Amino acid sequence: MPYGADHHALMDSVRRFVADEIDPYVDAWEEAECFPSRALFKKAGALGLFGITKPVAFGGQGLDFSYSLAAGEALGHMKAQGVGMALAVQSDMATPAIAEFGSDALRREYLAPAIAGDVVVAIGVSETGAGSDVASIKTTARRDGDDYVIDGGKMWITNGMEADWVCLLANTGDGAAHRNKSLLVVPLRETPGGPDRAGVTRRKIRKFGMWCSDTAQLFLDDLRVPARNLVGEEGRGFTYQMKQFQEERLNAAARRLAMGQLIDHVAEYLRERKAFGKALLDNQFIQFKLAELKTEIEALRALTYRATELYVAGQDVTELASMAKLKSGRLSREVADWCMQFMGGMGYTWENWVSRAFRDYRLGSIGGGADEVMLQIIARRMGLERR
Repeated sequence: MPYGADHHALMDSVRRFVADEIDPYVDAWEEAECFPSRALFKKAGALGLFGITKPVAFGGQGLDFSYSLAAGEALGHMKAQGVGMALAVQSDMATPAIAEFGSDALRREYLAPAIAGDVVVAIGVSETGAGSDVASIKTTARRDGDDYVIDGGKMWITNGMEADWVCLLANTGDGAAHRNKSLLVVPLRETPGGPDRAGVTRRKIRKFGMWCSDTAQLFLDDLRVPARNLVGEEGRGFTYQMKQFQEERLNAAARRLAMGQLIDHVAEYLRERKAFGKALLDNQFIQFKLAELKTEIEALRALTYRATELYVAGQDVTELASMAKLKSGRLSREVADWCMQFMGGMGYTWENWVSRAFRDYRLGSIGGGADEVMLQIIARRMGLERR
């Protein structure tokens, strides 16, 4: 899947956005454990980052997913991955199902402001007892007249402390686990940026990495949502979410394709760092290890591009997307670990970019579907599960 001139133009504009609006401030945002999401999202919306694949009628650009992948790859260049993850939630996790399956009224009221960056949004799937095992969620949405009444809670919600609404997966029936769930657009605030609605409680979660990205636990108690906020058909939420996961996992892999810059950064340091009378970079073991890691990044790139090309052509790429997600999580951990090792004590300091990457990249094998779940999906697609 070779990028064309338009892809490269988009990537250039995103990299300029990262260089001008994000990287100069990430140290302060990391220290504060948050970033000014409303101001930054408005700028991202003006750039078109949230509407790349969305319908033109609602403020999007109507492009295919390869452009979203290119934008994700460019976002991966930032020096604090938490901001990139927060942006990706709005563009590739919370909104694709609404764009594809939501009513026009729903798309006018909720999707269009999200594309413009006028609101901050989140995706609500994981729970305290149901992370990668989506089928076991317990949150319920009970129909009561013209409303759904929601009870339950969601865990690990990126943008959760700031979100104006959440695209929520809930049980709307008592049937089979894969056919009793629905997606609902659930407003969390009275107005964008305003006070929380009655029945909404948030708790901030402190994390090992991704510090500048806020993560919350949401508690929902007798929260009423108009029935018109249903995304698509009732009982089809699990199916919609699984389709949405394909884009989420490919985007996650794309954001890791930029980790080669970490290798370049460390190589430059090792070129100047002397030990036993010569530059550390002159050590053949270090040279070979960095070369091997760069080769693995290019293998990940080929896998991610192939999966995206097939997805754009209309094929189900659940297996390939899971492979890309698995590979990107494991490889980014390996890259960060070796880079820290080669930088020695300097790499182990808290403020160093390498140590931040070590913390941020670690989430890649947990969030969005743990490695073990990716392996289970791949094994199932290979026909290896006992019948």
